[in-house]
Amino acid sequence: MTQINPILLKGIQVYAEGIIIEDGFIKINDGKIVEIGSINALNDETEFEVIELPKHFKAIPGLIDVHIHGVNGADTMDATKEALDTMVLALPREGTTSFLATTMTQEGKQIENALINAGQYIQNQNKNGQAEILGIHLEGPFVNAKRAGAQPVQYIVDPNLTLFKEWQKLTNGNIKLVTLAPEQPGGLDMIRYLKENGVIASIGHTDATYDQVNHAIDAGANHATHLFNQMRGLHHREPGVVGAVFLREELKAEIIVDGVHVRPEMVKLAFKQKQREGLILITDSMRAKCLKNGKYDLGGQEVIVKDGKAVLDDGTLAGSILKLGHALKNIITFTGCSLEDAIEMASANPAKQLNIYHRKGSISVGKDADIVILDSELEVYQTICRGVQTFNREENSK
Repeated sequence: MTQINPILLKGIQVYAEGIIIEDGFIKINDGKIVEIGSINALNDETEFEVIELPKHFKAIPGLIDVHIHGVNGADTMDATKEALDTMVLALPREGTTSFLATTMTQEGKQIENALINAGQYIQNQNKNGQAEILGIHLEGPFVNAKRAGAQPVQYIVDPNLTLFKEWQKLTNGNIKLVTLAPEQPGGLDMIRYLKENGVIASIGHTDATYDQVNHAIDAGANHATHLFNQMRGLHHREPGVVGAVFLREELKAEIIVDGVHVRPEMVKLAFKQKQREGLILITDSMRAKCLKNGKYDLGGQEVIVKDGKAVLDDGTLAGSILKLGHALKNIITFTGCSLEDAIEMASANPAKQLNIYHRKGSISVGKDADIVILDSELEVYQTICRGVQTFNREENSK
């Protein structure tokens, strides 16, 4: 393993777990946070590379994206090491320090190839100094064709436990989250199996009724994929999936806060209903993120990217080009919530949901040194991935 030099961040606001330190410091050694505190209590700087930052800059925990397909021309479904290399190096620029590599509905062999590739990468290629792939999000093919969105309808199948077990084996157990439609045949059985085996069962691309969602929660579902998008909406005689998400605390809900997938007013409504404990910021971004307007591929379908939108030929939204750091800013703008609230939704909640809060999701002694420095405009200035400075805006702009 490469030697990691100890780092001392000093003179910044530290958004630590449960406290904000106005003029603080963070000591990092061997990829971990070893000490945090007020600058007045700082001693022994000799062994550290000192990074002094403006007092109005903020240190926050690294952002965790549990739903991302691609970035900078690469996609999980490319099923190549090079594609994942591109993703793990590009994402820290937006403050993302770890993520779930997300697949999509496709022909079975293509899904298998993507799963094998991601599983091998997680086992052998994760390293300090890049965004960490925490596991795989299997989005489809176990969804409802009525709510397919950009998931190719011809490859959608009913939830199939035998098939899932084969796929999980191919990944060495690295599928951590599965999006499925609980109302489809076999849906509840799969949810029970996922719950029993420590995999997050997420309700998504679904036409389930309110009662069907309640049955899914009883079976073990505790997550909802991209709230409002491709799910049965709220109606006064049928609360639908959205109504169940609003009323059942068991469900944490992903939300794409780009102002395109969900209007700002609806983001505010969701925040009022779920509060900061109940939402998880995601991007659901595709390979065109960080690239110019133009035509791109998503699961063999042509996607047109223009004016901040990614759509299929028929106008269906096809993922986003949202950066997670911008989602953090947007939710503050849309809802009036605090930066602490936004951190909870972008860092702490995904870590808790993935059962890794003991090592990620907050700035706390003993946790991985995944840290993002924000400037006074809350733009990403610097990103540290497990103790290694991975992105620095000034250096990257030269």
